[in-house]
Amino acid sequence: QLQASGGGLVQTGDSLRLSCVASGGIFSSHAMAWFRQAPGKEREFIAGIRGSRSTPVYANSVQGRFSISRDNIKNTVFLQMDTLKPEDSAVYYCAGRRITSIFGPITTSAASYMYWGQGTKVTVSS
Repeated sequence: QLQASGGGLVQTGDSLRLSCVASGGIFSSHAMAWFRQAPGKEREFIAGIRGSRSTPVYANSVQGRFSISRDNIKNTVFLQMDTLKPEDSAVYYCAGRRITSIFGPITTSAASYMYWGQGTKVTVSS
C-alpha cells in the first residue's frame, strides 16, 4: 500500500515536497516513481528512481526543478518540487513496481507499475 501526501495550493515559484509512504512489503525491492494527471489529460510520468543511490530519471517538463529521492529505512519516496508553475497543477500519484536489480532503466509507462497511491492534489496559482 502506498500513501501520498504533501499536496496543496501554492503560488507560482513556490516549492512543495510530496511524500509517499509504503507499507505491506512494497519498497525495498521496488522501483518508485511519481506520475501526475491534470484534468482532461492522460497520466504522465514525472520522475523515477530504482535504488537510493541510483540516478533518477525525470520528464523534460520538470528536469532541473523537481527532485526525487527515497529513504529505504523510512520506506518513503519524496518529490521535491521547486519553481512551481501553473502547468504543474495536477493530482500527483506515487507508484511502485517490483524489480530484481537496482541497475537498469527506469520504466516510464504507467501500465508497468502495479502499486499506486491515492493521489495528492497540487494547485499552483498564477
